[in-house]
Amino acid sequence: MTGSCRCGQVEFEVAAAPLMTMACHCRGCQKMTGSAYSLSAAIPSEGFRVTRGEPVIGALHGPTRHFYCGHCKSWLFTRPEGMDFFVNVRPTMLAEAVWTEPFIETFTAEKLSWASTPARHSFEHYPAPEMYQPLIAEFAEHIALRQADEAPATGR
Repeated sequence: MTGSCRCGQVEFEVAAAPLMTMACHCRGCQKMTGSAYSLSAAIPSEGFRVTRGEPVIGALHGPTRHFYCGHCKSWLFTRPEGMDFFVNVRPTMLAEAVWTEPFIETFTAEKLSWASTPARHSFEHYPAPEMYQPLIAEFAEHIALRQADEAPATGR
């Protein structure tokens, strides 16, 4: 699957399904998106690569790195501090509108009062580190069941 910034100067490829999808309601994401929350698909690091252009670091320039197109300023992906096994890709940057429904939502303590998502799990901040593996396993099961429900029925 491919994706790009709005102007097309930065392109990327996703060659793995997400470990999980999420919405973040923190004030930082609200400011970076100009919206109520950001959407992310946590792609295994080995399943993500930039194929064209050179993304630049934007937003905060700390240990968590947010990558943008240097020309149109589209927020493309984030490499979270201490979580090198995945890249948070903005699923709205993909050529196909997939992986946009959040499985979890984070920073609900900073959520706008009217904002809601269909997320199955909500956290006031981030989930505790020991919760990530069970959440990833539950997400995989959720996706497998959804795909089985959407598969065409075969007759004999």
